[in-house]
Order: sequence, then structure tokens, then C-alpha cells
Amino acid sequence: MNYYIDNIKKRDFEMVVSGWAVSDSPDVPVEIEIVGKRNGSVPFARADAGRFDVNREFFLGKSPLKLGFCITFSCEAGEIYEIVFRADGKTIRGRLEAGGTKQERTVPFVRLRQLFRPDTIGRGFAILKQYGWKAFFKKLLGKLKKNKDKYDDWRSQVQPSLAELEKQRKTEFAPALKFSIIVPLYRTPEKLLAEMIRSVQEQTYGNWELCLADGSGTEGFDGERFSEKVQEYQKADGRILYTCLPENRGIAGNTNAALSMASGDYIVLLDHDDTLSEDALYECALRISREKEKGRRVQVLYSDEDKLTVKRGRAFYFDAHFKPDFNPDLLRSMNYISHLFVAERALVEAVGGFRPEFDGSQDYDFIFRCTEAAEVICHIPRVLYHWRVNAGSTAEDPEKKLYAFEAGARAIKAHCERAGIGTVEVEENEVLGAYRVRYPVKGEPLVSVIIPNKDHTDDLRVCVSSLLERASYQNLEVIVVENNSTEEKTFCCYEELEKSYGKLRVIRWKGTGFNFSAINNFALPYAKGEYLLFLNNDTELIHADCIEELLGFCQREEVGIVGAQLFYDDDTIQHAGVVVGYKGIAGHAFVGFHKSEKTYFLRSMCAQDYSAVTAACMMTKRSVFEAAGGFDEELAVAFNDIDYCLKVRSLGKLVAYNPFAQLYHYESKSRGTEDTPEKILRFDREVETFRKRWEKILTDGDPYYNPNLTLLASDFSLRNFTREPLNQTEA
Repeated sequence: MNYYIDNIKKRDFEMVVSGWAVSDSPDVPVEIEIVGKRNGSVPFARADAGRFDVNREFFLGKSPLKLGFCITFSCEAGEIYEIVFRADGKTIRGRLEAGGTKQERTVPFVRLRQLFRPDTIGRGFAILKQYGWKAFFKKLLGKLKKNKDKYDDWRSQVQPSLAELEKQRKTEFAPALKFSIIVPLYRTPEKLLAEMIRSVQEQTYGNWELCLADGSGTEGFDGERFSEKVQEYQKADGRILYTCLPENRGIAGNTNAALSMASGDYIVLLDHDDTLSEDALYECALRISREKEKGRRVQVLYSDEDKLTVKRGRAFYFDAHFKPDFNPDLLRSMNYISHLFVAERALVEAVGGFRPEFDGSQDYDFIFRCTEAAEVICHIPRVLYHWRVNAGSTAEDPEKKLYAFEAGARAIKAHCERAGIGTVEVEENEVLGAYRVRYPVKGEPLVSVIIPNKDHTDDLRVCVSSLLERASYQNLEVIVVENNSTEEKTFCCYEELEKSYGKLRVIRWKGTGFNFSAINNFALPYAKGEYLLFLNNDTELIHADCIEELLGFCQREEVGIVGAQLFYDDDTIQHAGVVVGYKGIAGHAFVGFHKSEKTYFLRSMCAQDYSAVTAACMMTKRSVFEAAGGFDEELAVAFNDIDYCLKVRSLGKLVAYNPFAQLYHYESKSRGTEDTPEKILRFDREVETFRKRWEKILTDGDPYYNPNLTLLASDFSLRNFTREPLNQTEA
């Protein structure tokens, strides 16, 4: 039996507890009891809610039960309460404390020595200096709670068994595609060479050739002995092809030499000291075969990857990168595709191989050109490649190859020119290994900012002044949609704002209740702008160039929506993109992380595409908004912005997240949260509406997320596979 308390709220003499609970069986509900230390069992009201994320994590989505709950009960001052869960003859108890969940999950103590490395201490003092003690202690607690090394144990649970590997060896595909594995050699240590070759020879799919081009030379290196060693492998296995180059031609030149030896249907890139998983080529062949059955010819494939090192004679795997499906904006932020990369040989020949002028980032440039030309790009959500970490690799220390980042910037610029995006500015991101691409604003189009408001005039004043006094982009109009305010000072505030700012006007929505969709749709006829910026009244621009950042993205032809990075007032993340499937339907990524923290593979700090972003700050083209039919008024409160984003995605447009457009968001002060049984029931009705409409993405998974990652948390941590591992069919 498992449970989690999402929230505990105490107001006056009432306590509200929300969370989820599951038994060991998908068909057995969990009974709940509230017990007071003095008075025993306490009566309560209970509303159950669907939790797709919990269902997926524990039952692969097959439970018919509503696994979420919201409980309300009367409480007495000084009384101590417990929540009791019962199912399958088991009982679990937890103490309820308002504002906390101390009964939840003890965290193993991590090795303190990791916290006292010089680089860790240096970063700690930098955070303390820039952000203060609160951020410093938040970061410290995060370090204590992290358990990164769990991946090695997790990996052992999802590896194919010996029986599965043997079954793969006996599988035949028609046609039997041939893979040419391209490896440029340069003074490779013999032990690592042997491991690389062995990983290829152990492939469960046997129709391959290994093309080795050696640019080691002889100066300061026993090239003759090395060549003889490689030739021994070649004699023992006719699938190994080898050429010794008369000189070192550089990374691109040596790779092209290996490429010229290839005769296969697909080209596979492999570094000379890395290894492949046993099922790497099989998974590629399987995916190509399945796509062919759908009438799709795969031209590019890539997989997830991890890092490999050796400790005390044992191979140790760590830092797994579970990637999204093809994500063009993330690719412009970093070479997230990297390994394993496979491309159809005809495509490789068409784009022209590797270019020496991009040495250091020659793979990045090559991947750009391949993905630009490919019609079908497939991501295999399995770790098929092990990137070895050693003293000379960029995996261990990127600063040793800073020249690679400069070459990468040139690769991004060249790609944008070819893609018709035009001239862009490429800068190093605030973190090493990633890029910031600036898309210059074309012209000065009018942006209509639409802000719904009900009372809360202090918030509104801050929001408006940040737009009309601090923003550097001035071709704005601000439309405040008045929504049933009750305070007299609110209407006085409206008059003051209209007198102070000629670009602001107030319109009155006369509907009843709260309907976010209807309120925003109502403003459309009043808006004159080519671009619409939907903005919550409790937001505040942080940087003057926020509008330009949003507009530069939104002006691109392929983009329909762009969202911003939002922070709470303590500089922790409130929104860094939306993942469909979190919290049952959808949720924000990296909530609660401090802005200084390096989130999963720098994702919160990198521009990228998501399935959705929040409408707390959302810019969209007016033409796209009209084509998609605006916000769905049937979704009055919940998920209307997610629904709109998915409608725009169905039109073939991208939903981009720009982390450099930054605002504070004071989180729905005027509406509150779903923390009563009544709100939970209304919320659940809207969930069902959303689920029926977008069943496919909820079932298949968010393409901009990864099925190996959990939907129970927003930190991109590993999914629980203790019940049943992910397989290719599920992916």
C-alpha cells in the first residue's frame, strides 16, 4: 500500500486533506479513517478524484478506481489527528499537521563528503551572495535529499533479461537492414578499444559492419602496434572494416573516412571509447520495421543515453538522459540528441557528411542538417548508448573543449539560416553546455495584453506598471477585463489607470461566476493587436525585454504559442513548461526549484518546445487563436489553457517555452486552489471532459516528456518500474 499527502490546510476549525492512496491491487480501493488522539474516530466528508499519474505509475493506467481523495473534517484546537489507510488486510497511519507532511517518506542520508568538495562549496557561497540565506538553505536541503545514484539500481530492473536477449537474436526482420557503425579512431587505449568492439560484437541484431578509420599517426604513438591490434580484430570478424589514414584529418575528416567505407542502409555514430547496449541495433531495426508497417520510412533515429565509468573494477552507469521526442527549440539550446544517433545512408549522402569547419561540434552540425532534411524522425525511449567518462572527455569536463561551444554556436546560426528563420544572435547560456538563441523582433507589431481582474487592485497596479512603465517594448495595448468585482475601490482604481495610461482600457464581462475561458474570449473583439498576450493580474515583469523575448519566438512561422518562466516571490519556479500527465492531467515542470538550481539536464534554463504552457503568461498569434476557436468555455476553471495549447499543436504549430522571458507570479490569489470537496468535484468533471477529448496523449504519453520519468513529481525523476518495466510496445 502506498499513499501521499499533497496538501493539508487548516482554517478556523476545519481541516482539509488531499492526496492519493493505492492498495496492492488495481481493483481494491483504500479505506480511509480520521482518528483523534482524545476523541477517536472523526466523521468527515470525502470526495474522490481521478489520478491518471498515480494510475500510470502503479497500475500502468489499468485501475478503474479514482485514486485521489479530498477529505474535510471539523477539528478541535490542541487535538492531534492521524489519517489511517486500510486495504488488503494492511494498515498505515500518518500524523496530520497543517502546512506539512512530516509523516511522509523518510529520505536516506546522503554522503556528506559530496557537500564539501571545493566546487560545491564555491557554488554554495555564490548562491548565498547572490540570493541570500533562504535560497542557500533550500539548495542545501535539496542536496541532502537528492539520491542520484539510484539510477544504477533502477537500470538493473529494466534491463532485458537473458531470455529476452536470446529471443531478439532469433528475430528476423524483412528486409534485413544493414547498419554501418562509424568510428573515427585516434590513439584509443587498447582496453577501451576492446570494450567498444565487444559491445558491437555482442549486438543481438547481427547484420552490421564496423567501419574504423584510424588517424592516430606515429609521432609519440606506437601506431604500427595499434594497427596490428585492430587488424587482429578484423581477421577474427569479417564485419570489421579498418583503414589506417596517412595523417590525422581532424574529427570530421577521420569520421568522413570511416563513412566512405560504409555500405549499410543506416549509418550509426559511435565514439571510439563508448559502448552500445546489447539491444541497440535490435531496437533500431524494430522501430524501423514498425514504422514501415504504418507506411512511414524512418530517416533519423535517436535514443536515450547514460554515462559509464569504472569504479573498483566494476562498470558503473549513471546520469541517464531520458529525452523528449524531436524538439527543435531544445536542439537549438543544446545537442540533446547526441547519442545514439542513426541516419539513413541515403540521407547522409544527400546532406554531405561531416564538415571540418565545425570540428568540436561536428556531430551537432551533422545532426542539424540530417533533421532538417528528414521527414520522419523517431526517438527510442531506451538507453542504448553508454557515453564513457574519462579525464579527457567532454562528458567529464566540458571546459576542456571550450572551442566546441564556439563551433556549436556557428552550427546553430547556420541551421537557422537554412531553416528560413533568418539571422539570430547566439550566446552562451548562463550555464556551460547550453546556448541562448535570440530571435530579433521584426517590425513593431501591436501586442494586445489581456488581463482578467476581480478586485485585488494592488496586484493589478503592479502588473500594469511593470508593463507600461518598465517594459522596453512600447507598442502595447492593455485590456483589463472586469469580472464581477465587489469592492468600490476596484472601480476607482480602473478610473485612475485609464487616466494614467492611454494604452489601457477596462471592459466589463457580465457573466456570472468564474469562467476563465469566457472572460478571455470576451476580450477578443476589443483587441486590435496581431499578437495576444494573456496575462494574470498577479504577475510582474522581471526584465524590461520580456515582451521582445516572447514576440521574437511568436513571430516565427512554425510557432503558435510561447510561454514564459514564472517565479514565486522567493525566486523559486512556479512554471517552466507544462507536462501532460502530471497530477492526473497536466502540471508545471520543476515547481519549487530555486532559479539558481540546475534542473534535469538544464531543462528549466533552456528554450524548448512543450505540449503546453500556462496562460498565466501566454503569447499567441491572433490568427492562430481564431483558427483554434479560442479557449473552450466548457472548461471554466481547469485546463482550459492546456486544452488550447493542444488544439494549437493539432494545427501543426509549436508551443515554445522561453526561459528568458521571466515574470513573478503570485499564484492565483484571487481564485484559490482546489481544496474543498465541492471544488474537487467540479475539478473532476472538467478533468473528465479533458480526458475524453485528449485521450490519445494521456494514453500514449506526452511526446515532449519521456515514459521513463515519473508523473508523480515535477522534477523529472525516475519512474517506478517495480511492477512492470517499460517495453517497446508501451513506448
